[in-house]
Amino acid sequence: MKVLLLNGSPKNDGCTYTALAEVEKSLKKNGIETEWFHIGTQPIRGCVGCGKCWKTGVCIFDDDICNMVLAKIHEADGLIVGSPVYFSGPNGALCALLDRVFYASYGGKFAFKPAACVVSCRRGGASAAFDRLNKYFTIAQMPVISSQYWNAVHGNKPEHVLQDAEGLQIMRVLGNNMAWMLKNIKDGSPPPTPEEKREFTSFHDGK
Repeated sequence: MKVLLLNGSPKNDGCTYTALAEVEKSLKKNGIETEWFHIGTQPIRGCVGCGKCWKTGVCIFDDDICNMVLAKIHEADGLIVGSPVYFSGPNGALCALLDRVFYASYGGKFAFKPAACVVSCRRGGASAAFDRLNKYFTIAQMPVISSQYWNAVHGNKPEHVLQDAEGLQIMRVLGNNMAWMLKNIKDGSPPPTPEEKREFTSFHDGK
């Protein structure tokens, strides 16, 4: 079993990495393999709503990391997304990426794949960023893995994060809970089969 650790920070080894690395310790302790993907600093397109991905399963724009990330999520058994907090929200480049990745996964392609997010902030905005990222999972039928508090660490530098005893413990508990969920899915009953055709509510004047 493998969990993809998606580092949504432009900094390869900053505070977000430090938080995800703490989660990784618990995953590995429980025998779960991990794979890292760092989004880096190269430009990432925003979604243009063309809808081509609904037919092909991939984004029509193949000049950035979107389709690579899409494939890696498909391959993984679980997903944990990390992001720094910018203006009470996640990194904009990460959101642009996830908008396209999750739009392309329409039709339940990520359904029942456990997911979680972690955020890193100096002081405030963690809960708003945390909420934004979780919305990607809940629209895709992905079980959201929780910890003992909201998944956030605090600090302006990695060495500050390492002083956040509560935040680091939250990360370790999250890793343990993700491992527990993956093992139960592997050994338990299969996920439910959809019984109904997907419905869309779109109000109009009837003309």
